Amino acid sequence: MPRPTPLSGFPELLPAARVVEREVIASLSQTFELHGFANIETRVVEPLDRLAKGGEIDKEIYVLRRLQAGDDEGDAADDRVLGLHFDLTVPFARYVLEHAGHLEFPFRRFQVQPAWRGERPQEGRFRQFTQADVDIVGRDVLPFHHDVEVMRVMVDALDALPIPPVSFQFNNRKLIQGFYRGLGVPDVTAAIRTIDKLDKLPAERVAELLVDDAGATPVQAQRCLELATIRVPDTSFVEQVRALGVEDELLEEGLAELAAVVEGCAAGGHRHVTVEANLRIARGLDYYTGTVVEIFMEGYERLKSVGGGGRYDALASDGRTTYPGVGVSFGVSRTLIPLLADGVLAGSRPVPSAVLVAVVDEESRGASLAVADALRARGIPCEVAASAQKFGKQIRYAERRGIPFVWFPGADGDEVKDIRTGEQAAADPAAWTPPAEDLRPQVTIKETEQ
Repeated sequence: MPRPTPLSGFPELLPAARVVEREVIASLSQTFELHGFANIETRVVEPLDRLAKGGEIDKEIYVLRRLQAGDDEGDAADDRVLGLHFDLTVPFARYVLEHAGHLEFPFRRFQVQPAWRGERPQEGRFRQFTQADVDIVGRDVLPFHHDVEVMRVMVDALDALPIPPVSFQFNNRKLIQGFYRGLGVPDVTAAIRTIDKLDKLPAERVAELLVDDAGATPVQAQRCLELATIRVPDTSFVEQVRALGVEDELLEEGLAELAAVVEGCAAGGHRHVTVEANLRIARGLDYYTGTVVEIFMEGYERLKSVGGGGRYDALASDGRTTYPGVGVSFGVSRTLIPLLADGVLAGSRPVPSAVLVAVVDEESRGASLAVADALRARGIPCEVAASAQKFGKQIRYAERRGIPFVWFPGADGDEVKDIRTGEQAAADPAAWTPPAEDLRPQVTIKETEQ
């Protein structure tokens, strides 16, 4: 069989890197659960007509069909074209509608799963990737304070991760919609989509598009750009916006909500998370109706955002009931794979084993197995040597696997050796415990130059 060719955009992590990913997912899950969010997992496929809504993502959907679909008698009638989900929001909306009768609202959910998107692979963008989402969904109404709560949960979750500093940059769709409306821009939706292009196009070109696509006058376009330049780490944006001389009821509502989110997320102090009001953040998706956020990682601005989300007042509806929600998504693969590639993060060892139990000879393998059983019964991961080679070779085997300790059974008592330092001492499998940092593989962090 010829050597397989890697598939671009479908990353597979080696064991030590997988240690990092698992630890990050466990940390995220722990924070979400501390705030009372329940974990769910949705199916990986949805009917294509639910996934494809005429948006830009449609061309990137992977379609799933059986090779012989429709060939069996009676099969064609109920065979539907399915697609792999490209995010976790679309399946979550369907999940809420399907299970609404069994859920207690407001429903607090977190989800960590792969998604698939048929785009051109590049750094931070993959065809298969893992996301972590956290949301609160209400039935018909969802009070605004949940916006602050969800954003604060993700702030806490990322602050606990072993990653470079991250910045949460907030805006509010009511603020920018009210500003454009008060300013008299004819097509507010087009203006929002145009402003969202500021990270790709120069301001002069965006001003031209505001005139051409949103019907703004050159003066109005310039005022829109002035709004988009406001970026502060506190609530001083409120007076800066009011100084632009635009009045609108929706604008005032958006200012109040954004101020509450910024204050709420900045409170309490964080290790390496900063919070900003950035009035150029628009989020292109149409369903956002209030709070919006983009998350950026220091030193990796080339990745653009590593997470984002916001408020959506119509996540799902069955025609009688509407389910508003607010949520944030964090790109686990998008963030970690570049950090792993750069050596910023690594796993301390590729195997869970803290101990290799040596085998004196094959006749005494049973004694080594008994030691391993005793250690495992006390929660110490270990394995027994594959063969009864000379002890030097068994030690080198442990070194290659990254196992820190080798256990030597003996008729006159057992000994355990830390093969990193050479220290060896008598030990009892019913009492000996490795240092806490050696019990499980750890995430190691390389200090980056600031």
